Amino acid sequence: MKLTFIGPAALAKDGGIDYPALLDNKPLLCHFSYEVLEDIDTEQIQGDALDIFNRHQFALLSLAEQKIMNGAVMAREIHIYSNDLSPG
Repeated sequence: MKLTFIGPAALAKDGGIDYPALLDNKPLLCHFSYEVLEDIDTEQIQGDALDIFNRHQFALLSLAEQKIMNGAVMAREIHIYSNDLSPG
């Protein structure tokens, strides 16, 4: 399984972030809900989704990679929500 995050991050219709990737050389859309962005950046309330994503890009893409490796891809998309964050 070969995963490549290609970007760039773009604002999604629901206020979250869409981030394109390639999984085995086929397009894959990684969608991060606005709620996961808020929960990963607890010091920022109602901040700009792109700014929050850019500040926490490594951690968010790591979450996506973990979920992809666990087989959670549906119809060439992966969705990352607040409940995907590790407790702590």
